[in-house]
Parts: sequence; C-alpha cells; structure tokens
Amino acid sequence: MYISPQLPLICPLEGKRLAKNNNQLCCKNGHGFDIARQGYINLLPVQQKNSREPGDSKEMIASRHRFLESGHYTPISNTLNELIHGLLTHTDSINILDAGCGEGFYLQHCQRYLKAMSPDKKIACLGMDISKPAIIAAAKRAKDITWVVGTNKHPPVEAGSIDIAICMFGYYDPAVFARILKPGGYIILADSGPEHLLELRKIIYPYIKESSMQEYVTAMDFRNENSLKYTMTLNKEQIADLLTMTPHLYRAPRAGKEAAGEVLEMDLTVDVLFRTFQLKQV
Repeated sequence: MYISPQLPLICPLEGKRLAKNNNQLCCKNGHGFDIARQGYINLLPVQQKNSREPGDSKEMIASRHRFLESGHYTPISNTLNELIHGLLTHTDSINILDAGCGEGFYLQHCQRYLKAMSPDKKIACLGMDISKPAIIAAAKRAKDITWVVGTNKHPPVEAGSIDIAICMFGYYDPAVFARILKPGGYIILADSGPEHLLELRKIIYPYIKESSMQEYVTAMDFRNENSLKYTMTLNKEQIADLLTMTPHLYRAPRAGKEAAGEVLEMDLTVDVLFRTFQLKQV
C-alpha cells in the first residue's frame, strides 16, 4: 500500500496520528489497523457503520467502472481538474482529499492531470469511501494514491491538513470539512443540476421532483460557481449501468426501471453544478 508521508492519517477511535508498523498502521495508544493485501487501509470502525456493508455494492461499483470508462463523464472530470489546478497555490506540497471517491475515477484522472500541469509540486492524493468494494476497486486502479475505507462524517485525517477537498455527488458536512481543511483551504462540491439525466428520470418516475442542494454556510466563504451541461447518447447496456450505479437503483419504482430497460438508445442531458468554497482565515 502506498501511504504518502504528507498525509497525516489518524486513528478513527481516538484521533491519534497513525504510523506504519510492519503491515499495520498503529497509534500510540495501541490501536492497529491492518493494511490489506489489495493496497488499502480500513479505518472505518464498527461503531461508525450504519449497516453491515455500508455504501455502494459490488454490483454498483462494477457498473460505475464500466460507465465511467466509456468516457461519457470525462467532461465532468476535465472540468474538475481545471478547477483544482486553478486553486493550486505557490506552496510546494498540496494535499487533496476525494471524500466519497467511489472506485477512484475522478481522483486518478485529477492526479494525472496535476502531475502533468504542475510537475514541480508534491501532490498527495487521498481517496476515501465508506464502501469497501469501492476502495478495493480504487486500489486496483492506482497504486500511487492512498486509499482508505472511511466516512465523511469522521474522516480519519488530522485537523488542518487538507488543502483541497472534493465531494462528487456525495454527502458532506460543512463543520467536518471546515475542521480538516488548512486555513484558506478549499472544497469543491459537484451536484446534479435541475436537468441532470432528466430524460431518464421522466421514464423511471411517475413525477419529477425538483432537485435541491445543501447550503454551505458557517466557516466557509463562497468563491464561485461553474455549470457544465452537455448531451450524451447511451445504448441499452450503458443505460442499465447508469441506472445501477446511481441511487435511482433503489429509489425508482419497479415499473419505471422495467420501462428504462426496454429503451435501446437515449439522448441524455448531463447537468452538473460545481461550487467552490474557501475556509475563512481567522
């Protein structure tokens, strides 16, 4: 497992810094966490789980991997990369956290882009997800990124250690991110816009709910907002993967999913809103 020396991982039980000891990460109070042979570390204790196997399933991860590798969401990745590159400071060392990284698509592409654009900087990337199957898949994808099973409610990193956090269509807590960011650090949130996958949603739901986004207040200053909208054409298999990799798999009624399964080809709107916030400097 690759563990960047720039990234201060902490014990999820007591918050003490972890250090490598043979095939474990250990804190000074004696808690040890085995490094998996697949190249990741599980820092999600039982008391922080909301179910026996939290997060996305193997089926969802496999569908997401196939869909993302098809290139249909590459414009989202490219936009994210450009936004992050624009936030890089004159500091030589940059710590980036992908909170809810899934199978690692966005973080891997981000790391490659930043290394090519800013080869003089020491960029450490940490991917974290509550789903163990997701992190196993991510660890197979990139060997030079630190991958951790963990939760966005209790990210196992030291306070004030992250320069840029990203959260792609996931859960976030303003107070938690404010704690782990360095003074003046940034968070980029990607959320679905009102027209995102609208054509598919019209098929699988009897009526369409207006999308809503969590407001970001307290210790964060709003910096900017960037919108990305384009159309993609999917075949039957890609529609099935898209449906399986999203929460629509559980939310949509059976009749709606069956109707979507009969569609051979579909033009779909991609509508994503990126919002950038900065931690206030006291």
